Amino acid sequence: MSKRGWVLFVAMGVIWGVPYLLIKIAVDELTPSTLVLARCVLATLVLLPIALTRGRLGEVMTSWKPLVAFAVIEIMVPWLLLGVAEQRISSSLTGLLIASVPLVGAVLAVATRLDDRLDGRRLAGLLLGFAGVAALVGFEIGGGDLGAVAALAVVAICYATGPLILSRWLSHLPGIGVITASLAITAIAYLPVGVAQAPSSWPSADVVLSVVGLAVVCTAVAFLVFFALIAEVGPTRSTVITYVNPAVAVLLGVTILDEDFTVATALGFVLILAGSVLATRRSPAPAVPGPRTGATVAADTGVCTVAEP
Repeated sequence: MSKRGWVLFVAMGVIWGVPYLLIKIAVDELTPSTLVLARCVLATLVLLPIALTRGRLGEVMTSWKPLVAFAVIEIMVPWLLLGVAEQRISSSLTGLLIASVPLVGAVLAVATRLDDRLDGRRLAGLLLGFAGVAALVGFEIGGGDLGAVAALAVVAICYATGPLILSRWLSHLPGIGVITASLAITAIAYLPVGVAQAPSSWPSADVVLSVVGLAVVCTAVAFLVFFALIAEVGPTRSTVITYVNPAVAVLLGVTILDEDFTVATALGFVLILAGSVLATRRSPAPAVPGPRTGATVAADTGVCTVAEP
């Protein structure tokens, strides 16, 4: 990769590893619904002028039905459940469990016939990855927190399903328009409950900074950087940041929030990472042209095909 490509790659690896820490700080004083509302409103205010200047928003609204479905699956449901989960478990464990998204994506690709090649290597990867998830759940999460695990399981399914909707119905649309419209739709949907559950007094400075960081840096700026990364290095290399984000989440959780890092945590991380690499690594393609997988099509449109927390 070029020097610019490496800079963008490192930036994305860090930017999308940070949200778990910020969400953990924010949900100490804000309900998950209020956090989603604030994050979407601020991010929309940043991206909307860019989308309008580029003239990319009008054409997106012509496909409003799949757009709403994408907003629900990719933003509305997972962002709420991330906040719910982090009210009960650590940010580092949340980041590690969300690292299983490529595994879920590989299963969905086979189930939906986007990719029929489930060879021994990919099957071994799936088994390794889910063994890592089992290690984290079994050794690091108590029985009282299984509700948080269930919430994160739904998040992983949503993040793996979103690109499928994108590739089938929205791949012809500009990424900046899809993301901006999705954020705006989510903000409108969460407006009543988010306002109703807002705290009666202004949150602390740490919480305010966390919300601003989530919205501006980890959402608006992150998508713009990700679009630039795809243009610079291509969609396949861009998705490798999936394997960097969990390490950043763990590092921040342990160093800033004093969260525990145990042998089981390390083992779970290694198994999930290795399993994800094996399960999602493409076999050599034949020389003749053929249909692209949903992940490739989605990435080509400039919209994130990895889990953006």
